Amino acid sequence: MYTQQPLRRFGSQFVLEQRKRYSKRPPENRMLSYDLAVLDVYEPWRIWLDEQLDLLPQNTAKTFAANLWRDQNFWPDVIELAAGAALRRRGFGVEFERRWGNLTPDWTVIDDDGTPLALVEVLTHSPRKGATAKIKAWHALVERLKEIPVPVVLTVAGDPSSPLQAPDAGTAKKIAQDLRRVLLSPLHQRAFRSQGYTFLLQADPSTGQTMRAPGMRTILLPPSNIAGVVSAQLVAAGIEKKVSKYRALAEETGLPLIVAAGADKFTGLEVQHLDDLLRGAPTLSMQFNFGDSFIHHPVEIDLSNPPRWTMPPELAGVLWVNNDFPFTTAWRLNPIAANRVPAALAVQETEPSAPTAAGA
Repeated sequence: MYTQQPLRRFGSQFVLEQRKRYSKRPPENRMLSYDLAVLDVYEPWRIWLDEQLDLLPQNTAKTFAANLWRDQNFWPDVIELAAGAALRRRGFGVEFERRWGNLTPDWTVIDDDGTPLALVEVLTHSPRKGATAKIKAWHALVERLKEIPVPVVLTVAGDPSSPLQAPDAGTAKKIAQDLRRVLLSPLHQRAFRSQGYTFLLQADPSTGQTMRAPGMRTILLPPSNIAGVVSAQLVAAGIEKKVSKYRALAEETGLPLIVAAGADKFTGLEVQHLDDLLRGAPTLSMQFNFGDSFIHHPVEIDLSNPPRWTMPPELAGVLWVNNDFPFTTAWRLNPIAANRVPAALAVQETEPSAPTAAGA
């Protein structure tokens, strides 16, 4: 007996189309999620995305599928779908963007009879505006320098008090031409100047000799454009805005208001940073890569009075969505919530990273 297979939006045909469309483009001209869209190792991701879209209304799923792979949409959409999946795993039904007057919370949790049990809004912490474009611009130079058949490793010298501006396409082309000329010349140099930038030859710290790149190509370790302080304070501010928007609806309906929060991979933000903020831990987290000369502008920290966030009583809790597949979640319940989350909904999937006053 023949059984028709379910539609795979992101199946083999999708992968072939993406490779045909993007594979011949330089990496900087591809979407950042290209590898996730085409590599075999990420097929479980694509299957999971198909499964989540199958649970949405047809028109909604079609819109998700059309926009999902865009740089600005990928992580917000994944976090939103993962939040819905986490609520279902706890044995509840969910409705996507159910209308409540003039408001449409991302998810409404319902029981078997369709009775609403909770309102859920989703918040995704994203990199600073323009970060993606800068990452791609530096990557364009990285790709050009790979064409130079000299196996060395370079970084870009920069002022530690301010970020380096990424070169535009024309400048990157001229830099590559200049560096090709000097690297292939018999002159031995450790610093190369081109188009207003200074490139430094890296040495092996154990031998002091010039670091040799794998293969026969020049490797540039550029500024990452993600360097800086990693803090949950912006997420807390975003959650406060969500609460402000949905406070009256939660009070009117008597339903618990939940914010499902997650973060784009590039931000470096994890649930540990939320925990640190909830308990007022005297910690400062930074992220940076080897090629970063500028990390962050000076930061004043009073270790005797670190920042601390208390959830407002209108917020039942934060459901943190991890950005590693299969997107497990961790509850941070509000002990002073006006409307509590149902016990079955508050089940933990992952161990809390540290005990917190607001933890489950």
